[in-house]
Amino acid sequence: MAGDTDPPYLRIATEIRRRIRDGELAPGDRVPSTRQISREWGVALATATKALTTLGLEGLVEARPRIGTVVAAGATPVPPKRRTPTAPEHELTRERIVRAAIEIADAEGLTALTMRGVAARLGVAAMAPYRYVTSKDDLVLLMADAAFGEGTYPATPPHGWRARLELGAHTLWTVFRRHPWLAQLSPLTRPLMLPNLMVHAEWALSALDGHGLNPATMLELHVLLYSYVQGIAINLEQEAQAEAATGLTEDQWMDQQAAALQAIVTSARYPVFTKVISAFTDGYDLRLDELFAFGLGPLLDGVAVIVEGSSTPRH
Repeated sequence: MAGDTDPPYLRIATEIRRRIRDGELAPGDRVPSTRQISREWGVALATATKALTTLGLEGLVEARPRIGTVVAAGATPVPPKRRTPTAPEHELTRERIVRAAIEIADAEGLTALTMRGVAARLGVAAMAPYRYVTSKDDLVLLMADAAFGEGTYPATPPHGWRARLELGAHTLWTVFRRHPWLAQLSPLTRPLMLPNLMVHAEWALSALDGHGLNPATMLELHVLLYSYVQGIAINLEQEAQAEAATGLTEDQWMDQQAAALQAIVTSARYPVFTKVISAFTDGYDLRLDELFAFGLGPLLDGVAVIVEGSSTPRH
């Protein structure tokens, strides 16, 4: 049992361990996030991360992307042990640091990422990662490049520009879906100069090459397609942030809006909106995967007008 002289992360781990032992937190239940721990115990995010890492090493909790940290199935509390670092500093590499940072961002969001938190996850001294990564901003760029590198393309592309652009869009969507924080990093006006992101650009531009388009049109069609994927993907992280801030799932939040929606549809001010909404007898669920797939078709129909020469681009 942790005492008053123990470091804060051990006292926090002991309290969460007690909640699991006493059944206050059951397998599959979310445990307090790093942000919640920081607020409840008045500690830094790195300390909160170290507490959850301690519980994870004991097999009591596990991180689930876009859900957070939950009580592990069959978790059985065990007395904490003095542990040697899981990743001795002489075994640290930039790749391990980047992977640990991605795991934190996937589970808790980019705002929960700190250099100290990464060190705590790896079980090394707080300053150790700085020997491989100069700053958090540098780390985030390395994370983004690694994440975009997970999307790969076949050596032999499918036939036709449209099939190639479809594959490129779906590949990017898969990457953003796996790492929702990626869509938050940079506006279109400040593109990320990352080698692995350029792989996706090269794929799209190659699909448009050879169709008589001028360079400006080719580039803008590529940016348009990328912005479509990124624009929908932004909502993945924003939904996770909203749930973390409110404690309400999307369905729970919508349930709370029932009275406001009813007031709108009965006001007679929005007849077409009322007609559309009233047609959904079982309600309507906005699913981002389906919205992405639906919108991609009309978008490529518009691109076809330019690529296949039925319309003259403005350039």
